[in-house]
Amino acid sequence: MDQKVKEQSAAADETHAATAHADESKASPGQPGAAAKDPTLRSDGKPQSYSMLEPKMRRIYGEFYREVYYSEAKHLDTKTQELISIAASLIAKCQGCIDGHIKRALSSGATREEISEAISIALAINAAAIVDLTDIAAGNLNINHFPSDGPRFRV
Repeated sequence: MDQKVKEQSAAADETHAATAHADESKASPGQPGAAAKDPTLRSDGKPQSYSMLEPKMRRIYGEFYREVYYSEAKHLDTKTQELISIAASLIAKCQGCIDGHIKRALSSGATREEISEAISIALAINAAAIVDLTDIAAGNLNINHFPSDGPRFRV
């Protein structure tokens, strides 16, 4: 890796650690300064992010993350990656991911309209997944509550 990629990678690690789990910095009223007592704990006294992963797996994940988002060999520009990441984060229900990817999309030049469209795409995909699951259930149970005689979106 050249120096620029290493610097971007280090910045990515900091950004990901800071934004992917944004709630870690919020102190709980009942446990102020818990992290000062134990560096393995967040300020609210709960374990740090990735605490369930062995160090080797954290390292492998970090390498993978850097390769996806910061490799010189990537094919998508950062803004496009971040818009896709917003939609994927919504579908995955990863709050820290959503926060971090919206921030990075904005800093990469994404407009509010582009972010809204990415969110709308995630909404459409999630809605389609619900239709798909209920179609499968209807088929399994031989239920046809509202038969259709034509295009699915005709009203």
